[in-house]
Amino acid sequence: MRELRRPHKGLAGQLLLAHPAMRDPNFARTVILMSAHNEDGALGVVLNRPLNKQLGELSSDFASSPLAGVPLYKGGPVRPDQLTLAAWQFNEQEGAFQLYFGLEPNKATELVGSPGVTVRGFLGYAGWGEGQLEDEMKQSTWFVSPVDSEAMGSADGIALWRTILGSLDPELKLLADEPEDPTVN
Repeated sequence: MRELRRPHKGLAGQLLLAHPAMRDPNFARTVILMSAHNEDGALGVVLNRPLNKQLGELSSDFASSPLAGVPLYKGGPVRPDQLTLAAWQFNEQEGAFQLYFGLEPNKATELVGSPGVTVRGFLGYAGWGEGQLEDEMKQSTWFVSPVDSEAMGSADGIALWRTILGSLDPELKLLADEPEDPTVN
C-alpha cells in the first residue's frame, strides 16, 4: 500500500477519511470536509451523516424561504445545536473546488438556485485544538483525499466513505467493504 498516512499541512478544502479500524462513534466511517487547518487547530464538517431532514423542518425562519429544502447533516460532535451553512461547486475546466463555509442565510439563499452549486446545512462540527489533528494523523487515524466531485455527486452516507476510501488504494477498498461487525460476515 502506498504511503497515505503521513501528517499533512494545510488541509483546508480537502477530505479526511476515517481509517476503517476507527471505532469512535462520532467519526467511524466518516468523510470530513476540512474548512480550516492551521497552527491553532482544524475545523470541518462530516459530509456523510444525513439527518434525513431539511432546513425548513429545523426552524420556522427557514420554512417559507428558498432554503427550506436544503438537506441537513450531522456535522460533528462539537456544538451539535449550532447550524453551519456551507456551499460548494466544482469548476471542471479549471480543476478547482470552491468552498463557501459559514454562510449567512442571505448568501446561502443567493447560492441555492445557482447551477452546479451544492448547499447543505450542518448541525455541529468537527474540531481539533492545536496539534491534535497532527497527532491523530501520526497514529494513522485519518487518510487525506482531494475533493472528489464525482463521488460527492453520486454517493451519500457510508457509500461516500467507501467510494472515496476505496479509490485511494485497492487494499483500502477491501477494508472499506468489510461489514461494520465482522461477526455477521
